[in-house]
Amino acid sequence: MGLAWHGMSAARYVRSRRAALAGVGAPDHSGRMTYIDTTAQLALPAVQTRLLVGGAWRDAASGRTFAVEDPGNGDELAQVADASVADGVAALDAAVAAQAGWAATPPRERGEILRRAFDLVVERQDELATIMTLEMGKSLAESRAEITYAAEFFRWFAEEAVRISGRFSAAPGGGSRLLTMKQPVGPCLFVTPWNFPLAMGTRKIGPAIAAGCTMVVKPASATPLSMYALGEILAEAGLPDGVLNIVTTRSSGDVTGALLADPRLRKVSFTGSTEIGRSIVEQSAANLLRVSMELGGNAPFLVFEDADLDKAVDGAMLAKMRNVGEACTAANRFHVHASVADEFAARLADRMSDLTVGHGTADGTDVGPLVDDATREKVEDLVADAVRHGGEVVTGGERVDGPGHYYRPTVIKGVSRDARILREEVFGPVAPIATFDDEDEAIRAANDTEYGLAAYVFTRDLDRALRVAERLEVGMVGLNAGVVSNPAAPFGGVKASGFGREGGAEGIEEYLETKYVAIAVPTD
Repeated sequence: MGLAWHGMSAARYVRSRRAALAGVGAPDHSGRMTYIDTTAQLALPAVQTRLLVGGAWRDAASGRTFAVEDPGNGDELAQVADASVADGVAALDAAVAAQAGWAATPPRERGEILRRAFDLVVERQDELATIMTLEMGKSLAESRAEITYAAEFFRWFAEEAVRISGRFSAAPGGGSRLLTMKQPVGPCLFVTPWNFPLAMGTRKIGPAIAAGCTMVVKPASATPLSMYALGEILAEAGLPDGVLNIVTTRSSGDVTGALLADPRLRKVSFTGSTEIGRSIVEQSAANLLRVSMELGGNAPFLVFEDADLDKAVDGAMLAKMRNVGEACTAANRFHVHASVADEFAARLADRMSDLTVGHGTADGTDVGPLVDDATREKVEDLVADAVRHGGEVVTGGERVDGPGHYYRPTVIKGVSRDARILREEVFGPVAPIATFDDEDEAIRAANDTEYGLAAYVFTRDLDRALRVAERLEVGMVGLNAGVVSNPAAPFGGVKASGFGREGGAEGIEEYLETKYVAIAVPTD
């Protein structure tokens, strides 16, 4: 079934849904109808809900817990431990105690642990996907895809662990030799987001394990269960006690602030909003920590007049609708050549209106709920502002009433350059389309943002493709491709989208220090 709501009241929709389930024909407006089932079809698998500190699963010192809810219907999934500052410091104590022994562990052994963890994640894909869908909302198909992606970071860095190398050379002036060696940075703090609760963990944990670093992981309070499941897998794979410690808390600022102020911590890696990232960078300055920041995005999607529109629409669906649009790499604004803008908008709207909205575990669901109502309210606000600035809603443009935080996949064309949706990260299933007349105008529009994470370019002109890729102020470019993420490639941005790279050969360097040894060589 395709998507249609078409102004139907919530009560009328529920009646039509019940009639359809009973075998009675439901109203069909324009031939498309999405049946939104907000009932979870799968139960939560058994998973830890307590802190992991020094290899032991333990309650918070205060005994406090907080609820994890299903964004698809508001049901409580679990109560998890609510760590205090003391719990966070205990986790860092464990990481510090394990650091020397872990750094001395042979690289091959570290790599084999990662390889075993890769195998276990793949083996338990369905279980992990169910946990992720229930706590985050994305469809099971998308959760399975994330599990595959997440596992690949373990496989990639299992292979990188044995490729850490230095160099030996003669000094240019003679009389000495230059030796460099790579050594682990030391205990790390990882703060991971809710939108990719497993992959954003493995993207940090994988290189840290490979490099010989211990860590404290603070997952998002909305989606802690995936990280706890990963902690269990790594323990089963043979990771020594204290190398990985996990603390969940509703007092994130207090706990992370205390760890950032502790001189024993040597690195912090954060994925999340630019606002919080700036605060963490400021706090990290006191102890001059190594810092990796993967922050907000406002990715432009450029469609030139010579683009293959079939491929451009396919790419747009991938770049926009991955994770319900709740991704920092999501195409946030579409800049389309005026000569093809109407056709592109019509084709994209047709594809978006065919998507089925529902609970992530329900059969046939393409689009799950947004993570919370605050996110949905921001989407509504940005859409309303775009319409006030002359935008025309081609499809969607409204919430789906009832339990859960659902919003219809939306296409808006004719969006004015003054609309907020072209400047702010929408983080939802909305594609705003603005037009341009020439290449220079397209580049100016694409770069007119404080962010610089990803961009997408569709053209058949190779010269133009290379020119545009070089001129875009971003860390990653999808050229005739709607997906840029790959464990073998360096992921990261410029400007307010952060600094440092995760993945690829570059990713492990974030966890290594370079030591230089000068060796005197007698001349006689």
